[in-house]
Amino acid sequence: GDLRSVLITSVLNLERLEVDLFRCAGRHHWVPATQHLFGGQIVGQALVAAAHAVSRDEQVHSLHCYFVRTGDPKVPVLYEVERTRTGKSFSVRSVKAIQHGQPIFTCQASFQLSQGSPVQHQFTMPTVPPPEELLTQEELIQKFLQNPNVAERYRKHLTKIQAQDVPIDIKPVNPPDIFSSEPQEPKQLFWVRARGYIGETDMKVHCCVAAYISDYAFLGTALLPHRQYNVKFMVSLDHSMWFHAPFRADHWMLYECESPWAGGCRGLVQGRLWRRDGVLAVTCAQEGVIRVEHTPNQSKL
Repeated sequence: GDLRSVLITSVLNLERLEVDLFRCAGRHHWVPATQHLFGGQIVGQALVAAAHAVSRDEQVHSLHCYFVRTGDPKVPVLYEVERTRTGKSFSVRSVKAIQHGQPIFTCQASFQLSQGSPVQHQFTMPTVPPPEELLTQEELIQKFLQNPNVAERYRKHLTKIQAQDVPIDIKPVNPPDIFSSEPQEPKQLFWVRARGYIGETDMKVHCCVAAYISDYAFLGTALLPHRQYNVKFMVSLDHSMWFHAPFRADHWMLYECESPWAGGCRGLVQGRLWRRDGVLAVTCAQEGVIRVEHTPNQSKL
């Protein structure tokens, strides 16, 4: 339909205060249960700010970020852009997100003018059912809530997740059994897309939306082999993205996530966003802090 995506009209909307100074103009659309700012929104807004400081012909090809302080959802975020380098083919922009007079996040984004090359290759997209054959996350939660044997505290938790107004459509390919504490392989597959209509526009807009989407459920992949533990604290430390090919963030894309390593209270996750036609559009990587209670979980039933 023609319903404009809230990710464009609100979540990633910035107000220009000065030439390279911006303020979050929309609302903090999704605050996780931690009551902290959602990292994906900070990454997406920082990329919006950086994109304002380059020409329309330059497209982002990489983004490297560090989360240095917890974001406060009650106050606006300021984004300060530094034009680090403007070259013939590549330009670098540094962005600092500020709250209460202190940086909460820093990133560098590199932009490139389009260049052709005969050197091309990519991995092969996993073979999975199409999104039309799968249930949405909301439908899966509703299905779980219909089980009369679900313990009340888990029923409340599922109801809370269901009530969150997430501006993303998500269809898990192999949803984990939430009633089991058995270890699982640290891999997840989701079909994802922005809710609403974005349309044909500057590719940087779709990259900003993908930056928001990429942080959703990403670090949780590292917990799948350790489901017997209760999570006490989990937060992103850094987040990197590489943009390979044009895509539409309001069209279904397959998000392939895997965690090759965890240890020392940290976990590493890698991700790939695939277009439906098998083209690898984006690669992501993130490391985060993961602290758990050493007492095993109780049964969810």
